[in-house]
Formats: sequence, C-alpha cells, structure tokens
Amino acid sequence: MVGEWRGRSAPTLSDVSNEQGASFRFPTLLADLAGRWPENHIEPSLTRIASVVELLGDPQRTYPVIHVTGTNGKTSTARMIEALLRALGLRTGLFTSPHLLDPRERICFDGQSISAGRFLRTWDDICPFVELVDARSVADGGIPLSFFEVMTAMAFAAFADAPVDVAIVEVGMGGTWDATNVADGMVAVVTPIGIDHVEYLGETIGMIAREKAGIIKADAFAVLAHQELDAAEVLVARSVEVNATVAREGLEFGVLSRGVAVGGQVVTLKGLRAEYEDIYLPLFGEHQGANAAVALAAVEAFIGGGNEELDIEVVREGFALVTSPGRLEIVRRKPTVILDAAHNPHGARALAKTMAESFDFAQLFAVVGVMGDKDAAGVLAALEPVVDRVIVTESTSGRAMPIGALAEIARSIFGADRVWAEPALLAAVDRAFALAEESGEFGGVGVLVTGSVALIGDAKRMYSGN
Repeated sequence: MVGEWRGRSAPTLSDVSNEQGASFRFPTLLADLAGRWPENHIEPSLTRIASVVELLGDPQRTYPVIHVTGTNGKTSTARMIEALLRALGLRTGLFTSPHLLDPRERICFDGQSISAGRFLRTWDDICPFVELVDARSVADGGIPLSFFEVMTAMAFAAFADAPVDVAIVEVGMGGTWDATNVADGMVAVVTPIGIDHVEYLGETIGMIAREKAGIIKADAFAVLAHQELDAAEVLVARSVEVNATVAREGLEFGVLSRGVAVGGQVVTLKGLRAEYEDIYLPLFGEHQGANAAVALAAVEAFIGGGNEELDIEVVREGFALVTSPGRLEIVRRKPTVILDAAHNPHGARALAKTMAESFDFAQLFAVVGVMGDKDAAGVLAALEPVVDRVIVTESTSGRAMPIGALAEIARSIFGADRVWAEPALLAAVDRAFALAEESGEFGGVGVLVTGSVALIGDAKRMYSGN
C-alpha cells in the first residue's frame, strides 16, 4: 500500500514566499546543503534515499511520474514535457539538475522555481528524517545523504505537499543507481546516449545504456530518442524484459520537417497518434527539434497511453512556452553573446552544427572553460570547424580544469595563433570583444561561452548582475 505523505498542508506559493525569516535562513541552509557530499561523487546505492522517502511515507508514489534520462538533452526535453502538460491544464512539478544560479531552480511548480519560503518549509518537514538516516548510515560505516539525494527528497516531498498532478523528474547521472530511481515512472524517457561520466557509468555506449535503462520499470511506457545501435539494443531488451511498451524516434514518432525561424524553428512532428504541423519552437538546433518530438511522444504516452490525439492548438501553445536557460541562450547583442552548456563532445557537436545552421556571424569567438574530469579535447575538436578564435578560461568551480592545461589542449587543436588564455571569465569575454574590434567587424562577431554548466552559471550571473 502506498504510504501517506507526512508533510503539512501547504499555503499558496505567494504566501510561503513571504514567511517571516525566510530571507535570513535561506542562505544558511544552502551553505549547509552545499557542504554535503557533492553530486559529482557517486556512491552507487539507493539505500539512503530509499530510507528517507520510506520514513516520509513515500511521497514520490502519491502522483504519476515521467522519468527522463540520457546523456544530452535531458533538461530541455523535461522542460518541453512540462510545458506541454501545463498547457493541457495539469499542475506540474519539475525536477532538473544541475542549477545555474540557485538550487531552487531544480524544483519548479507550473514553470516557476520553488520560493525560498517553501524551500525552507519543505526542509523543515524532511530534516528530522534526513538526520536520522544520516546517523544510521554513518554508524554503519557509510556516508550521510549527498547534496543530490537531499534535493531529490525535497523535490518529492514538495510535489506531494503541493500537490501536483504529475512530476517530470530528470535523472542526475545514469539511472539505476540515481537517487531519483526510487520513483517508478509510468513513462520513461531516454534522450540520446553518448560517452560521459565513464568513471561511474562505463566506457562504452552499451555499458552506459545499461545503467540508464534502469529507469524503465515494469509495464511502463518507454520513449526512446534516436540511439546508436549498441544503446538501442540494450534499451529495447530492457523494455521487453519488464513488459514496457516502446516508442522509438524515427519509427513510432519523429520530426517530419523543420525550418529555421526567427528566435528558433518551425517543426512538423509525427506523434504516436497524429501529425502536428507548424509548431513554433523558440529554441535553436536540429537536436532541439528532436527533443521536441521525444517530449511530444512522452506526453502522448502519458495522456491515454499514446492512443489519444492532442489538440493541435494546445500543442502549439505548450511548445511556445518552452524556455531552456543556458542552452543557446542569447544574453547580449552587438556583439551577440550566446551561452550554451555543451560539456561533452556529443553536446559540442550538436552545438557546432546549430551555430552553422542558425547563425550567420562574420566570425565566431568561443570562450571555453571545462571541468577537469571532462573530455576537453573532444569538446574543442567539435567546436574547431565553426570557431575562428578561442579564449580559454576557468569557471569559479573548484573542479575546473586549470587554464594552463586547457590552453595547451586548445593550442594543439586550434594552433597557437588562434588561442588566448584569460583566467577570469570577465577578462575572457573582454578579450573576445577586443578581438572583435581589432577585426573591424564588431557587430558581426558572435561570442559563444561554453564548456561547462558552472561556466554558464558564472556567465548568467555576470550578465544578470547577481
């Protein structure tokens, strides 16, 4: 039997955001949470998170879940699913990671980040149970709950307390051992799988696919983006094993046509039940068109098991609502500055293709900073055909690749005369502007900031003044 959620009945979001003392307690809580085991360190076990949600009464089982995994496109696809469901009149909860500026971005209701007051209230509800599990784990020789595990528990609890009609939950890393996998998604979505996080997920596409396939549960509906053969075989085999219904991009659904439009693109999508023409998607790139097809199929699978045609005007309204911060996001004009969190070669290749297709710059300068555990050479090699000059830099993350090492890699790919190094992001962007002025084509130059989510967070903070 499903446990009863133990949280208190919640007031409205606007009421909660004004709770007395929230502005004072919130920064302290964030600092405490940040001091936990970081989310880039994985200890493959569901024991801690399962213990917490069990003590809470399994809030993640009080609403249906659409579970999203993959290597690239997870966040954008999850956001598209959420926007479509919101357009259909459902109250939505959305859990994504990582965040760019504020951890509250990870937990959203109806497209809006959780308020500081509700964040604190949710923590107060789950804190005694987190502390109990922490103590038990440490006593048994283990570790306390990680930052990601706590955020996952908070999301599940907040969604139950709202309550939401449906939760769209993005996997943090992998699938089988990810903290979000204590939920059983009635729809499991797998975006394109590439090589990333090899130290935890494996060195081959097949190995990584086996880890991600763990979110496909018994009798669920599996919506699979286009995959390399090794990944597709693993995902289909898992679906057969657990009696899940399968829908595959390029077979049961897909993109029928697409064209570049101002601020994005116009697509015609083949859904599970019908074709949907002239859909404006305010995002750039072929990969985002494919993500839209996956999102549409996931919503069709959720609404009537893929047997009901959706209202075309609702579909248009939903996709028009989509935003994806830090994904080909334009934050300045003349010169145009674009932010994109392409942190692995697979993502960088999609980014390069989109830059060539959707933008017509006289020259493109890239400001690049990557994490020390990423394939920097692969990222830079993917960007080289479309980038004229590169300025390497470091994010404020302690995990950032040292600028000297990154500059050496960049010079081996671009040549020394096309590479500059600036440790600070502001100085790196200023260097790009100076190079644009020297070229005599200031207004026609594009500046692309990319390489890691942390760097994009720094850039958004710089441009927003936060």
